[in-house]
Amino acid sequence: MMKRQLIAIMCRDTLRSEGLRRLIGIISDADVVDASATTPPDTEPSLWIADIEAVVEHSAFFAPRRKTTAIITSAPSDSFLTIDPSMSADRLLDHLQEILSALPSPAAEQSALSQREIDVLRLLARGCINKEIADRLSISINTVLTHRKNITAKLGIKSISGLGIYAVMNGYVSESDI
Repeated sequence: MMKRQLIAIMCRDTLRSEGLRRLIGIISDADVVDASATTPPDTEPSLWIADIEAVVEHSAFFAPRRKTTAIITSAPSDSFLTIDPSMSADRLLDHLQEILSALPSPAAEQSALSQREIDVLRLLARGCINKEIADRLSISINTVLTHRKNITAKLGIKSISGLGIYAVMNGYVSESDI
């Protein structure tokens, strides 16, 4: 079975968020999750759709995701994808289709880390030791060590501080979490 794309919507306007969810459902079989403006989800979606307020409020979170974030705004941007809320329904559907078709398929994504490795990385960046990570994720210490070895091999980063910087720069944790 092929893995489906995941799209996260972070929008304070519930009606707009639900409308986007339905439009995406018309043109794609992607999984769509609603992300709280205060707590982004732990998963790493293929595309973020966010209102401008969320992007400004969480600029450190969205900065490394520029090419995988679509901002709901009528102002064009060279850094981010934009979705103009004043577009006609047909044009909006076409534009969403263009954005979704430009995303890499989940199988072809360059994400080097598995979801569990990302979970371990987040806890490492937050200063947890191996035992704490094992307890929080309900896995053995040996499994934590295996994940750490795989993370280090995949990223080529050996120090905890380096992994923390990587986690912040790639949006896995915020600066305030470290």
